Amino acid sequence: MLHKIRQTVNFLESKLSEPPRVGMITGTGLGSLTEGMEVVFRIGYEEIPNFPKASVEGHKGTLVSGKLAGRPMIAMEGRSHLYEGYSPKEITFPIRVLAMLGVRYLFKSSAVGGLNTQFETGDLVIVTDHINLTGANPLMGPNLDAFGPRFPDMTQVYDPDLIVLAREKALELGILIRQGVYVGISGPSLETPAETRFLRMIGADVVGMSTVSETIVGVHCGLKILAIVVITNMNLPDCMKETSIEEVISNAQKAGPTLSRLWERIVAGLKD
Repeated sequence: MLHKIRQTVNFLESKLSEPPRVGMITGTGLGSLTEGMEVVFRIGYEEIPNFPKASVEGHKGTLVSGKLAGRPMIAMEGRSHLYEGYSPKEITFPIRVLAMLGVRYLFKSSAVGGLNTQFETGDLVIVTDHINLTGANPLMGPNLDAFGPRFPDMTQVYDPDLIVLAREKALELGILIRQGVYVGISGPSLETPAETRFLRMIGADVVGMSTVSETIVGVHCGLKILAIVVITNMNLPDCMKETSIEEVISNAQKAGPTLSRLWERIVAGLKD
């Protein structure tokens, strides 16, 4: 694993003009989040050694390097998922690469289903904590001591200072922002009404099929993490409606420009 990570890092370092300090991952239908970047290069995942490919509709599958708000940044336009057949280690491989490249802040967005009845489709939600129901953990197996400890602490997974910063910038922009707990499932099937009731009972506000494994590895690497997700459909167990990938992508794209403005303000507001 370490050999593959270093091989990928060496490949990307040969293309970078300076080490990135901010890393970003965009989710389904949220490729517009990188439009504000001053792009130095953009490369497809299939051209990067050892990188997992993104095969899901709404994920571009490209890596973008450049600057946002004057800060060196590297962004993943799309991600891979457990339901595509990848292992937890494979889908979190890019996080290891970003950390070794010099990234210290990891910003993530994704499309989610809403569970909290006070939320609405189109809302932006700051993730304050998560529940891992994927049935897997990317840290299983031999520990990669070069990145972090065998048993990383998870009491403050999503950085409190970054959460405060995000709320402040949303207020400045006049953007309604929610916050809540993300529950991660493996997918690809969506939730049944009974599963939706269960997820709400255990304290989840939104549900998705990514984010959790990436976050666990990000914590292991010592990264400061902030996740802001977009509710693309509401899961109401007593009146469940059919949801299509087209609807998810469409609703995510509608929220994309607003989320892009917020991310730019957040990056500009970083202290270092």
